[in-house]
Amino acid sequence: MEHEALRNVSLAIEDGEFVGLIGHTGSGKSTLVQHFNGLLKPTAGKVYVDDVDIFSKDVSLRSIRQKVGMVFQYPEYQLFGETVFEDVAFGPKNMGVSDSELQDRVDQALTLVGLDLSLKERSPFELSGGQKRKVAIAGVLAMQPQILILDEPTAGLDPKGRDEVLSLVAHLHQKENKTIVLVSHSMEDVARLAQRLVVMAHGEIALEGPPEVIFRQADYLEAIGLGVPQVTRLLQVLQKRGFDVDPDHYTIESVEGEIVRLLETR
Repeated sequence: MEHEALRNVSLAIEDGEFVGLIGHTGSGKSTLVQHFNGLLKPTAGKVYVDDVDIFSKDVSLRSIRQKVGMVFQYPEYQLFGETVFEDVAFGPKNMGVSDSELQDRVDQALTLVGLDLSLKERSPFELSGGQKRKVAIAGVLAMQPQILILDEPTAGLDPKGRDEVLSLVAHLHQKENKTIVLVSHSMEDVARLAQRLVVMAHGEIALEGPPEVIFRQADYLEAIGLGVPQVTRLLQVLQKRGFDVDPDHYTIESVEGEIVRLLETR
């Protein structure tokens, strides 16, 4: 029953980057990111964080996990505290943070995710799905990681909750200078946010590059169970039908501008 989950993977992520990791179910995305902070140990090869081999004998994995925060899919399922404060404080408390700093870290993390501090004494299980997701993310942010990995952070949320979480992720990158790795099935989400895309297929990196380069490979992406943003596909279809459009657009705003330009020239 042995199955090789990853093979021949070589990937570097620079400080301050926003990388979108995409691939069909079973392509190896989640397995790959769990190597980034030592949750999984590779059977061959090495993993480096800040040029340090994280599995060398003199390295503490606890210190690595303080640098590299992981938000799993459906993180609210891991909530357990009687109060929101207890849940958010759990990570930094186990890091040995003092009581006074603990209060500050919880307040900062909750404010960062857009939750009112009045919720601190509420049970997390009384909150909405979107609020629970934010509490779980706040628990990771309270440990003040330099790198944040989010595995399908919008899965199962309604449109409002989804937009709020994506806005938070964008803020963490742009305003808090976090290095972000976003694992997603949504081409629209990674198109809006990521600077570079890494496409996984059958446990290997199949494609890598900026969104405009990756989305030119529409036929290949569809062959491995993905696709391109719908607005990009619209421009590609228009171009094939002879319209003078640039298909290298992948957000609603930029495609809207391209359509307006087309209409003005006709």
